Amino acid sequence: MELSGNTLFIKDVLVLSNAEFFIRDSMRLLEDFDQERLEINLDELGLIDTGGVAALDLLKEKMGNKGFEVDYTGGKEDIRRKMEIFSLDNPMVFEGSRKISFFEKIGEGFERIVRDYMSSFLVLTANVVYWSISDIFKSKRQRKGEFYNQAVLIGVNAIWIVAGLAFIIGLVMALQSSAQLRNFGANIYIVDLTVIAMMSEMGPLITAIVVAGRSGSAIAAEIATMKVTSELDALKTMALQPVRFVVVPKMHGSVITLPFLTIIADIMGILGGMFIAFVSLDITPQVFVNRMAETLYNRDIFIGIIKSLVFAVIIVLTGSFYGLRVKEGAEGVGKVTTTAVVVSITLVMVADSIMGLLFY
Repeated sequence: MELSGNTLFIKDVLVLSNAEFFIRDSMRLLEDFDQERLEINLDELGLIDTGGVAALDLLKEKMGNKGFEVDYTGGKEDIRRKMEIFSLDNPMVFEGSRKISFFEKIGEGFERIVRDYMSSFLVLTANVVYWSISDIFKSKRQRKGEFYNQAVLIGVNAIWIVAGLAFIIGLVMALQSSAQLRNFGANIYIVDLTVIAMMSEMGPLITAIVVAGRSGSAIAAEIATMKVTSELDALKTMALQPVRFVVVPKMHGSVITLPFLTIIADIMGILGGMFIAFVSLDITPQVFVNRMAETLYNRDIFIGIIKSLVFAVIIVLTGSFYGLRVKEGAEGVGKVTTTAVVVSITLVMVADSIMGLLFY
């Protein structure tokens, strides 16, 4: 360091380890400085870090408090770059962002969706489907008792809410239809309406929505919590694949139990319709059952079961996908849980529409 006229030459290295000595020696050297303007020349400075930049800022502040004007001059490219980045007196000035057109925004949004969501979701789907099928034939790879545990949590514990809700839906649907059918003297067609609607449409849909809200949220919250608490990382250190260890048992439990839940929902919805048919349209249970045998086809039953299987896969994959994407700790767990429920129900509705177009 050398003072010549109104220029202070900084030489060699200015880093955190010698920043304190630099400030002390500089203030001693500039104690009798009587010029109006001080130039700090950085041409001979070979290395500087954030501590050195802070030291220069402090020196500039101290001299400024004494009434002197301080400027930096010279310096190599990397030195000037570090000064621009780290100096509080020389913040980087960013150019104003150019105006983005409407179509560019659409393209960027689509690219972001493909990159951040679709590709990751497809990879997760491929892994889960592969391991779900392969582990069926590899009993040693399965956690003992986990399939039964997940089947109880996802399926058995949801029986009462699914049955009750399906009964109410069937009852209300038949009640709303009975008034119109009575006007046309078509009371008997309440059987056709209730049976076909419950077996091929409402039964699988009601079951999927209930399971998505009840079990889908639990899956997302559980996996998100495991990631936040580093349990998934612990599984990796033990040479265990987290997706295979955590998600696959849930997939097995969901795929097995959802068709049975759907059948229960179908039966309870038909019973609700049968009750309204008897009370409101004077159709006895015997007549209702006889008409149902003429109306119901195996095709309607198979369509409902196929839909329930698709919905089961969607619910587990969506909950697992968002659970694995959590980033913000405990607050993030709540966010991904809410998002998982909304997205899974939306995907269930979309899938139901697509299958409706295919089957009908």
